[in-house]
Amino acid sequence: QVQLVESGGGLVQAGDSLRLSCAASGRTFATYNMGWFRRAPGKERDFVALISWSGDSTYYATSVKGRFTISRDNAKNTLYLQMNDLKPEDTASYYCAASRGMVPEPRDYDYWGQGTQVTVSS
Repeated sequence: QVQLVESGGGLVQAGDSLRLSCAASGRTFATYNMGWFRRAPGKERDFVALISWSGDSTYYATSVKGRFTISRDNAKNTLYLQMNDLKPEDTASYYCAASRGMVPEPRDYDYWGQGTQVTVSS
């Protein structure tokens, strides 16, 4: 089992940057592919980015490609999401999740964090 705790959210202005972290418990973090998802108020949970267990492969939603970077440090059991040039439409709760698969579908993910709020003002 993997327990996930996100941090790093906050209130920023458009154009600013934030780095989200997701700390994982357990010895199996390095065996899971990891993803970031987000949910804006009144909307469905959307895929943001995912990374393979080794870190060699990444995949991004079109809306964040070129602005966000997903990475991981398996030695520290931590997943990251570097978010640059933030826009008001990036406002959402951000969740990290663990999966044995490598697909951008929430139903494929077995473990989820509690989320961290990102608010971008214009």
